[in-house]
Amino acid sequence: MREYLLTLCITAAVTYLLTGPVRKFAIVAGAMPEIRARDVHREPTPRLGGIAMFFGLCAGLLVADHLTNLSEVFEKSNEPRALLSGAALIWLIGVLDDKFEIDALIKLGGQMIAAGVMVMQGLTILWLPIPSVGSVALTQWQGTLLTVALVVITINAVNFVDGLDGLAAGMVGIAAAAFFLYAYRIWYSYGIEAAAPATLFSAILMGMCLGFLPHNMHPARIFMGDSGSMLIGLVLAAGAISITGQIDPDALKLFAGSEKAAVHQTVPVYIPLLLPLTIIAVPAADLILAIVRRTWRGQSPFAADRGHLHHRLLEVGHSHSRAVWIMYFWAALIAFGSLAYSVNSASMWIVLGVVILSAIGLVLLLLPRFTPRAPMWAQRFVPPRYRRRRPVLAGPMEPAEAEQRTPVAVGVAGVNGATALGARSRVPERRKAETSR
Repeated sequence: MREYLLTLCITAAVTYLLTGPVRKFAIVAGAMPEIRARDVHREPTPRLGGIAMFFGLCAGLLVADHLTNLSEVFEKSNEPRALLSGAALIWLIGVLDDKFEIDALIKLGGQMIAAGVMVMQGLTILWLPIPSVGSVALTQWQGTLLTVALVVITINAVNFVDGLDGLAAGMVGIAAAAFFLYAYRIWYSYGIEAAAPATLFSAILMGMCLGFLPHNMHPARIFMGDSGSMLIGLVLAAGAISITGQIDPDALKLFAGSEKAAVHQTVPVYIPLLLPLTIIAVPAADLILAIVRRTWRGQSPFAADRGHLHHRLLEVGHSHSRAVWIMYFWAALIAFGSLAYSVNSASMWIVLGVVILSAIGLVLLLLPRFTPRAPMWAQRFVPPRYRRRRPVLAGPMEPAEAEQRTPVAVGVAGVNGATALGARSRVPERRKAETSR
């Protein structure tokens, strides 16, 4: 665990320290697009934050390669090299898009090529665990198509949700934390070394998100851009592919008692391949709704609009920060709920807790429609938005009341028609004249 924490801290530190210089470089390079109709920020903000995140990824892999226990991951598996190759390709495409805004179909082709590069180096799905059936071996073409589809879906799900300050980095960081705990449990509790690459990937991904968040929280000083959103989406997909398609349920049945029981224990991991990705279920749902909405309107599925979940939260009446925290809440509920279910699927307390938290989440969603008002005796103890406003009666005022409310600075008529303000303004002039005499 200490080596994972060291890798996480190094990745976060490198990402955090490089984000400032990258911001200055983005301004000089002109990577500050004009504000579009779908944007929620009001001032041009530099992008290319993915540059710092990519170098954080490289630093994390380099440090892990020189640590005693984590170096075995590089010796026994080619997956870290496959991840670095695919990440470099998708990062380069994202940088070009942040600067020149390349066509959506070209980006889609680049995503498929990056996924293919990882498949060629061994990061692919070999078999698929299915409930009540067991593990089903996949042919080379089936594994390749399923791997490419999962990578493309995850990348675009994260890219679509990147619409508010700190939203994508925070949600992916939450998913990576839950994923790390699950993969670490499989490796050290069950002694399955095939889970080691996924554990390392999730630790590095957490560091990338934590290092970038301080610069990206509202009001954001820099955006990660496509170079960052597609990068963290690919790293997240690589972890899911590694732990789902590489771990044989036969290895787990030694601890579960049977192969079917072992398959059921992997539910929170292989569900991502079918739904996809419970750990990013909110971005995935946003992606599906966006495709349906745009296709129904006769638009391209890649055409941008203001119909995403975070846009709807702002339209309901939530503030920018509150909308982000609500999305964090739902992401954490789904990710850690799946994690708790994997630990003890027979506990009704877990289901009850998820139901209660879901009810709280629904209340938070509707909070602008039911803004509470504090009683009169508690007015001074609550924020201004919860205080009762006293009605102001607008009507004709009596002459005496009008004279009382007339400010002195406006001018009250005095002797010889001079105003009090005018008389006061002449006092310094008289004193200057007497002094000169």
